[in-house]
Amino acid sequence: MAAERESTVAPRLGGKTAVVTFVAVIFAFVGETQLTQYVQTTLGYQHSFFLFYVVHSSFALSFPLHLGYLLLTTYHSPRTLMSGLFSVITAQLTSHDPRIANTSPFPLSRFLVVILIMTAVYSIPALLWFIAVVYAPVTDVTAIWNTNAFFAYVFSVKLLNLKWSLIRICAVCLAIVGVLTIVYGDSTPSSTTAAVARGMTVAQTPAPLFGDILTLVASVIYGLYQVLYKKYAALPSDLEPAVEPTQYTPILASAEQASDEEMVSSPLGASNQVTHSLPFGLHPNFLTASIGLCTLFVLWIPLTVLHYYGIEEFALPSNMVTFIAIAGICATGVIFNAGFMILLGVWGPIVTSVGSLLTIVLTLISDLMIGSVGLTAGGILGAGMIVGAFAVLAYDMF
Repeated sequence: MAAERESTVAPRLGGKTAVVTFVAVIFAFVGETQLTQYVQTTLGYQHSFFLFYVVHSSFALSFPLHLGYLLLTTYHSPRTLMSGLFSVITAQLTSHDPRIANTSPFPLSRFLVVILIMTAVYSIPALLWFIAVVYAPVTDVTAIWNTNAFFAYVFSVKLLNLKWSLIRICAVCLAIVGVLTIVYGDSTPSSTTAAVARGMTVAQTPAPLFGDILTLVASVIYGLYQVLYKKYAALPSDLEPAVEPTQYTPILASAEQASDEEMVSSPLGASNQVTHSLPFGLHPNFLTASIGLCTLFVLWIPLTVLHYYGIEEFALPSNMVTFIAIAGICATGVIFNAGFMILLGVWGPIVTSVGSLLTIVLTLISDLMIGSVGLTAGGILGAGMIVGAFAVLAYDMF
């Protein structure tokens, strides 16, 4: 029975669309990272929470853009797409048979609770990261943050009923060691001395241990989010093996609502039929856009509090270059997060989180191209470890 459960959640590589999405995700992340660094350092616009708020609010564009693309390039009608989308969400949140979900009212209150929870769990790690970089060195924050791949694997074993796999755990650990090698492989006192000799200011972090603890907490929560999304929010996809209905537990807003609902076990064939009728990525993009709207209408409140207490004063960019750069961050952020949510449903949290570490390799390459860092043995070795770890996991998916 354990072997059956293992096979039901093991991901596959999927088709060309999933691979193209993955390539777009890693390049978008590199662009977002470089633009964010450019805005906050070169342009001097250091308003971290406001940038976070604007970028995450822009997630709301992912679904309208996807819907518009489908309407322009396919024969789908808006009514058909929205009806199918609401049907699978209704079936998922109420455990109604998908074949009768069209006649059931959309569980709006329950859906809003789910989106609020997703927004909170998705935003907390990002906010902790922004706080941590103030107290701890960026090298520490980068290395500790990327351990989320390991925590995603641990939570996958516990929550998705996966078996401990020696190949997978070795690949995850190899990827994390690769990150540590890139980050710390050439962090020597001489590098700091050289930076001072070139007239560069070396930032002194006030409480490295506190910052490291915040980053560790953020990494654990982010790893947990990936697994919870796969278990509760993602739908069975035609790009992966069919998943038993028990693997996708409906999210209930309250115990009272659970008792009031008639729990009907949905046949697997009917569930897959409804799921397969949706275009690739439409459901995760709808959830991503919902998170963006929730961020837009809720998280402006902390923005006013931070301004009132002088923690981060609200100020719009003072020039067009900064505006354009922030727009670029939003665009790349939408591509990265929308694609990441799609891949979580298709590939699962383990492969997706390790695959996302390839962004470190591309970031290293882009830094080499713009001349901000030099080519080092640690960088080459670490990049090779990360690429090798992802190759092992990709091979294991076949």
